[in-house]
Amino acid sequence: MKKEDVPQDNSSLSKSNLKEVVYATDKDGKYEAALSSGWEAKTIVLNESLDLIEEQLKETIQKIKSGQLSPIAYYMELQRMDIAILSSYVGYWQWRVKKHLKASTFNKLKEKTLLKYAEVFEISVTELKNPKI
Repeated sequence: MKKEDVPQDNSSLSKSNLKEVVYATDKDGKYEAALSSGWEAKTIVLNESLDLIEEQLKETIQKIKSGQLSPIAYYMELQRMDIAILSSYVGYWQWRVKKHLKASTFNKLKEKTLLKYAEVFEISVTELKNPKI
């Protein structure tokens, strides 16, 4: 795309007065960086994915309230982590993290284990035990 054709759509980037670097050709046909506030197709896709994440978070909150999941699941989704990533951060096997996602197991965890999770999520153990959901 030519530099003068770089889209400047009213996306979430433009509302925050941010620009994204894209590459476009100049008048000589050489690539150079150009700033874009986004374009419609990308904005639609980003908004859809954010809506899906929000919906999934609401489902997780309901499962926590009903006693199916532990608060670890809430903070994991809030931080956009999956089991593999969280497992690597806390230093536990993935099967162990999966087990900790169950409310019944979570309620029996030792303070030392809870502290590891709290440190990863950058919250206190109290916040981990009692999320504001």
